[in-house]
Amino acid sequence: MINFKSRLGPRRALWWVGLATISWMSATFADAGHMHDSSSDGQAQASFAAENAAAMSKMMAGMDVPASGDIDRDFVTSMSAHHQGAIDMAMTMLKYGRNEQLRRIAQEIIVDQLQEIAAMRQAMGDPLPASEAAPTQVSATHP
Repeated sequence: MINFKSRLGPRRALWWVGLATISWMSATFADAGHMHDSSSDGQAQASFAAENAAAMSKMMAGMDVPASGDIDRDFVTSMSAHHQGAIDMAMTMLKYGRNEQLRRIAQEIIVDQLQEIAAMRQAMGDPLPASEAAPTQVSATHP
């Protein structure tokens, strides 16, 4: 069951957006010395960057919604793509990231964004997807 009482307020939402952006920038623009610790780390960084870029591209395409004449529907369609992009980026962080605090934040982002998508769909009277556990665990691909 979705707990809508725990939804983010505007200030906390902005904080999360800023934190997610900083996290993304830190991982994407890591200094060259970090990327050359070992061939495994370099491969993980390259895989992370490619998967993160794919998530961003998918998100941007999904947010480019032609006007339908229904402002509410256009908002939900665009914002759902934005939230799904955050979920996909957080899943990529869980797959490759090592920092336990950032991994926990990524898990929270996934749960929060799924709740937001469900709340918007509910507000539009759309059917909700079947209830299932949020995908917050991803197998690590490197030590």
